[in-house]
Amino acid sequence: MRSNPTGRQLRLGAELRKLRERAGLTSTQASRLLGVQQNQISNVEAARAGVSPERVRTLACHYDCGDEALVDALSDMAAERTRGWWEEYRELLPAALLDLAEVEHHAERLRAAVTLHIPGLLQTTDYAREVFRQDVPAMSPPDVEHRVSFRVKRQAVVFRDSPTPHQATIHEAALRMRLGGPGVTRAQLQHLLDMSERDHITLRVLTFDAGILPGSGQSFYYSTGPVPQLDTVHLDQSHGPVFLDSEAQLDKYRVLLDRLDASALPPAESRALIHKIAQEL
Repeated sequence: MRSNPTGRQLRLGAELRKLRERAGLTSTQASRLLGVQQNQISNVEAARAGVSPERVRTLACHYDCGDEALVDALSDMAAERTRGWWEEYRELLPAALLDLAEVEHHAERLRAAVTLHIPGLLQTTDYAREVFRQDVPAMSPPDVEHRVSFRVKRQAVVFRDSPTPHQATIHEAALRMRLGGPGVTRAQLQHLLDMSERDHITLRVLTFDAGILPGSGQSFYYSTGPVPQLDTVHLDQSHGPVFLDSEAQLDKYRVLLDRLDASALPPAESRALIHKIAQEL
């Protein structure tokens, strides 16, 4: 039995539970179809126990799931047996942060909408350090450095040989916030400009003049999975990341992202504004 299931393992169990419930079956009925004890279904759905890709396909068949792409994706999740680099931080950082790194590692595409800070995957080391120093209650210097090193390692997804496409819509307020002073801010803005030249990075700025702020100005991140049902929204909260994955929630944040993109400057004009703000420092 697992004592510390990962976020991805929990998601697999949750998706299998959704399929069972859509089929109108109780866990007891599902266990009878498989010829196993009822607690086996419960343990798999709670990620306390693993499940093989073959068993996932059998469950999907019993649940009358005809979505082959979804079944394939769930089977791939079940086949994973190794844990990622983030496991080395398990005793140092909250589990939700490890889950975030896991979600980003497996994402097909990453989108961010931020109001007051530069997106984490595009932050410089000095800027990230200043972000963590603002935490309440204050972190100890070693804890700050653990957070910084973890954030830098997360950024591998946009630097690896097959980088994950990353689209970020950044409010002008975040660009003008002099976190850490003019020097840190100037270096951060230059880093944004450098990153925006990469083919897989798209930056758009939502200016003050846009006059709108969909989503009440909250910052959020959208990770695209292999199929739409496995997308994930990550809300950036002061107490840690919060993950959303219900169909209604995913639909809501897709609409918000589309509205933000429609109101933001095009990439070329966004780069010009970032350059202008950097020169004013």
